Amino acid sequence: MAYRKLGVDSKHRRSMLANLTIDLIKNEKIKTTEQRAKEVRKMFDKMISYGKDGSLVARRKAIAFLHNDSEVVKKVFDDLAKRYENRNGGYTRILKLEERKGDDALIVILELV
Repeated sequence: MAYRKLGVDSKHRRSMLANLTIDLIKNEKIKTTEQRAKEVRKMFDKMISYGKDGSLVARRKAIAFLHNDSEVVKKVFDDLAKRYENRNGGYTRILKLEERKGDDALIVILELV
């Protein structure tokens, strides 16, 4: 599976993606760079797939990725999995905003559909 390095080492990248995924689940909308949003989308889709599965193994994998945040895992398995049960992917939308001053990184809003 191809992925972006995002300019950080692997531990930092995994933690950053987990934290952005947690924020997306809690707030249902985040503002970040386009590259990070595209990576977070993959992680979020995986969490929804775990939620749709609903097995104990899937719940434990979700808990492991989401830093043992049981509140967020409960929301994924109880609310979001039911919301998206008839949908096969495409759970998020990316809205482009502007380029950030300083490094011209494209800033986007990543939100749930």
